[in-house]
Amino acid sequence: MAAVINRLRRCVRREEGAELIEFMIVFPILMFIFAAILDFGMMFRSYEVVTNAAREGARVAVLPGYQLADVKVRVQEYLDSAGLKSPVTTEMKTVNVATGIGTISVQKVRVSYTYQLLVLGGVSKIFGSGIGNVSLQAISSMRSEAQAAP
Repeated sequence: MAAVINRLRRCVRREEGAELIEFMIVFPILMFIFAAILDFGMMFRSYEVVTNAAREGARVAVLPGYQLADVKVRVQEYLDSAGLKSPVTTEMKTVNVATGIGTISVQKVRVSYTYQLLVLGGVSKIFGSGIGNVSLQAISSMRSEAQAAP
């Protein structure tokens, strides 16, 4: 009887294969974290491109004789050169700002872009979540070259 109990104790205490089971538990979590880092890094890159596109649009908007169509063309050219092909929304607004020395005219350009998450978007569809698309928006304001009305 003692021999059977000793044999059972040896079988229970064996740890062969424990590393493999621990690896199988941890590996999907590590891959999810890696995918999240990749997706959010690419999303941040796209946000920086959208911010710079709004700035480029504002540079065109403040020049005399340029209209919204010219601003949209410049913003789209900038996004295309960076590889962002999704539809983009560009808005332009003129705002008069009162200062101590007079009134200045400011052009505001707002660019909206929908970013689609690469890995997490596909994974979220499997689980029925809708985190696949993220709306990125940037606003840039620049002082107009033309003199505002007093």
